[in-house]
Amino acid sequence: MQLLKTTSAIDFMGKRNIAMIFSAILLLVAVGSIVTRGLSLGIDFTGGTLIEVGYTQDANLPAIREVLAAGGQGHASVQQFGTAKDVLIRLAKSDQPSSTLSNEVFGMLSKAVDGQVELRRVEFVGPQVGDELTEDGFLAVLVALMAILVYVALRFEWRFAVGSVVALIHDVTITIGLFSLLQIEFDLPVLAAVLAVIGYSLNDTIVVFDRVRENFRKMRKGTSESIINSSLTQTLSRTLITSLTTILVLLALFFLGGEIIHGFAFALLVGVLVGTYSSIYVASTSALMLGVSKEDLMPVQKENVVDDRP
Repeated sequence: MQLLKTTSAIDFMGKRNIAMIFSAILLLVAVGSIVTRGLSLGIDFTGGTLIEVGYTQDANLPAIREVLAAGGQGHASVQQFGTAKDVLIRLAKSDQPSSTLSNEVFGMLSKAVDGQVELRRVEFVGPQVGDELTEDGFLAVLVALMAILVYVALRFEWRFAVGSVVALIHDVTITIGLFSLLQIEFDLPVLAAVLAVIGYSLNDTIVVFDRVRENFRKMRKGTSESIINSSLTQTLSRTLITSLTTILVLLALFFLGGEIIHGFAFALLVGVLVGTYSSIYVASTSALMLGVSKEDLMPVQKENVVDDRP
């Protein structure tokens, strides 16, 4: 990829104040929604009953939802699982025993289709397991962020490490906040998508910081702001191509992958968009605000080296 000249660099950092205000608004909305509305946790976290049934023909999901609603299970989650004939039903935690609840649901469905349905499995997720998954899941996110902080500090410079973690917290908070705002079910696949967002966003940020470090060492003239602008401009085409191709795949998953993968694909879509933005503005702006300069990134010269060449 041919590098752009410094004179043709886009003035990204000149708009950093606007970008920071925009990010602050998004974060306030996200945190406010998480605090006031909370997350719509799936049965993986809250506990509940999971029922898998199979039909002899393609299942009609709207009709199944109507049958369950008429039987007092209007809040049940109904999704295709595997083929169009397989259906996964998730029921929230109830005082009824899991076996009794599953028999009632199976009875409703059997009457609706004249018995052309097969009960394949019933699983119960207890509240204790849900609490453990909640604790372990968010602990995984925290450990990932701490590990990234240490890695980037050793690989580059501590200011870049702080900028990377700030960008990752920014991305994760906005992604989770959107799930809270729209009250989309937050389950284990969505948590896995959040962890994937951390990896994707970090990869973008590392590419930018690697070019920043290289340009700090090669460009003798120019301020820190102008060198960061040049670095961002040089990596812009790579960032956009990577993001667009990833988004195309995620759109295919979202629209064609079935309802069971909607939450996972949606979380990644939001994360990729926000991560692309944060790698350009949030991470670089944070490092610039912390005062990163050429002296911080110049290689350390060894002292008292004796030249014994003839």
